[in-house]
Amino acid sequence: MAKEKIEKHIDVRNRRASFEYSFLETFKAGMVLTGTEIKSIRQGKVNLTDAYCIMMNDGLYVRQMHISPYNEGTHYNHEPLRDRKLLLQKREIKKLVNKLKDVGLTIIPTRLTISDRGFAKLDIALAKGKKLYDKREDIKEKDIKREMDRNRE
Repeated sequence: MAKEKIEKHIDVRNRRASFEYSFLETFKAGMVLTGTEIKSIRQGKVNLTDAYCIMMNDGLYVRQMHISPYNEGTHYNHEPLRDRKLLLQKREIKKLVNKLKDVGLTIIPTRLTISDRGFAKLDIALAKGKKLYDKREDIKEKDIKREMDRNRE
């Protein structure tokens, strides 16, 4: 049985998040993972599209982050959509709790990387949802920029 390639540099992005939300502040958080989860992340089998963060029991958890089951795992394999605890400093958690009291703000994961030491790091952002006209403005700006780049060449 051929083993799948394990990548050294993993960079999984939530591209939809930048279209749906405007980021106010970003943080870098560690995650509590099991053995088969980190192996699956190193193979690049992660989906951040529907993921979001919530506060539970004085901790920050990420929900709906899909990490596919590890192919070589046994009956000890992980559940793909389980809640995973994020590791932040106390002052950062307090700051997020105070900001979340504002109406319309949420915490979403934007990027997942593997650090030099081999730990999974999740970039999270305090975000506010964009209105339809904001999304149209972003699309318009991207089109203008693309046209300008074409004209330069």
